[in-house]
Parts: sequence; C-alpha cells; structure tokens
Amino acid sequence: MLRLTPQATGVFLLAGAAWAVTIGQAVRMGNGPGTMGLGMAEFFGMWTLMMAAMMLPSVAPMASLYSRTVQNARAWRLATFTAGYLIVWAAAGLPAYALLRASGALAPAHPTVARASAAGLLAVAGGWQLSGAKDRCLAHCRSPISVLLRYASYRGILRDLKASIHHASFCLGCCWMLMALLFVGGVMNVLWIAAIAILVLAEKVIPAGRVISRIAGAGLFAGGAWLLAQALR
Repeated sequence: MLRLTPQATGVFLLAGAAWAVTIGQAVRMGNGPGTMGLGMAEFFGMWTLMMAAMMLPSVAPMASLYSRTVQNARAWRLATFTAGYLIVWAAAGLPAYALLRASGALAPAHPTVARASAAGLLAVAGGWQLSGAKDRCLAHCRSPISVLLRYASYRGILRDLKASIHHASFCLGCCWMLMALLFVGGVMNVLWIAAIAILVLAEKVIPAGRVISRIAGAGLFAGGAWLLAQALR
C-alpha cells in the first residue's frame, strides 16, 4: 500500500512537475502519428519527461522504503535512486523512437496494414498482461520489501544507482507492453497517457492490483482481437 511519507511526497511532486510539462507539450504540439516530425534529441527529451510523469508515482513507495534503509546522505541517495530509475525508462525511448518512425511512415502508405498492426498490438499487450512473465515482474514491483535486503548488500558509490536500475528493469518488464499502447493512441495523447499511468499505479500499489492487471489484459486482448478482425475484413 502507498504511504505518503516525506520521501514519497517528494517523488510525487517531481512527477507532478513532469505532468505539467507533458500536458503543456501536448497542448502545444497536438497529437499525431509516429514521432510527429521530432528529431531524436527532441523526442528523447519529451519521452523522458513523459516517463517521469507516468512512472514516478508507482515507484514512490519503493523509493520511500529504500531511502529509509540508509543512514546518511538520505536526500542525495534518494535522488540517485530516482535518477537511476528514470535512466532505464529514458533508454526505452531509443527503440520507441525507431518504432514510431516506422509506424509513422506506414500509416499513410498502408492504412489497412497500420490499423491491423495497431489492433494486433492491443491483443499482444493483453496477452502479455495475462502471462507468467508479467506476473513475475509485477510480483517484484508489488513486494519491494522482499528485495531491500538484497539492495542493502550493495556497496560502493554506485550502490544506489545499481539498486534502482535493477528495480527499474523489473518495472520495465512489467509495463513495456503498456507503453507500446502509445503507438496506438498517439505518443502525445494525454488521455491514453493518463489511462496507462493510472493502470500502472493501480496494479502496483493497491491490494486488488493483480486482479486489475488481469482484467485489463483480458479487455485489451478481446478488444484487439475484435479490431483486428474488423481491419482484415
């Protein structure tokens, strides 16, 4: 369960700032196919801010627990842990950029193929939500206390960064197919961004999170399969 400690509050405030910038970008740029003409550097900056807005709320409990296990330089070590988490999600923007460029080129030239691909992506995302691999990654994210002893054994100046990258890797495994849904709704579709962020937070921090994850998976799979059948008619 989410406990609003001072450390968690700080992470939420950072997420709130990222949300404000993300919404401002969406209003200014609008939503369109592919990368919307952005270069890699511009897209990477936008993606990193968006990931901070979407993912930091769900990591706040872990970051809070982690910071309370350290004895000195707590604020600095929490900042390092949070930065490492964002590094992993920022790096996911590189393959996202390549895939979005490809999808942006596909849509006007082959609209039927693009629609079928989008529908298939929904179905695959639903299947991933129902998979054992998703369950294992989600179990790690939902039980942060179980991994704190492992992280406590880390030593050296990079210990906090190493711990956060390890944790973020499981988080990426848990949520990567949900992020792929941005390819369907558009990377700057605020409603899709908000819906995915709420789902990620719910499945990680509330007691019924596993059930919510499976319900979402079944819905995505069924919706994707129906849309795929319509696109291929």
